[in-house]
Amino acid sequence: MLFVWLGVILIFIGMLLMVAQPIWQGRLSAARRSGSAPSSGTLEPPRPAAGFDPKANWPGIALFVLGGILLLVGAIF
Repeated sequence: MLFVWLGVILIFIGMLLMVAQPIWQGRLSAARRSGSAPSSGTLEPPRPAAGFDPKANWPGIALFVLGGILLLVGAIF
């Protein structure tokens, strides 16, 4: 049962790390404003997000995979 709970915790932490990466990239309210573009009054970024980047998310992916392995080991024993 220890492997199952440890696997669940690692998967949860891995998911939090993967979700937090786009949030930590910068504040939306501190966007750069150009002189020619009118202010729209929204917090939307001027260009779309880069999306999922495995280079930036490798710790979360590693914890997620390790947690999955621990869940499988816990299911076997």
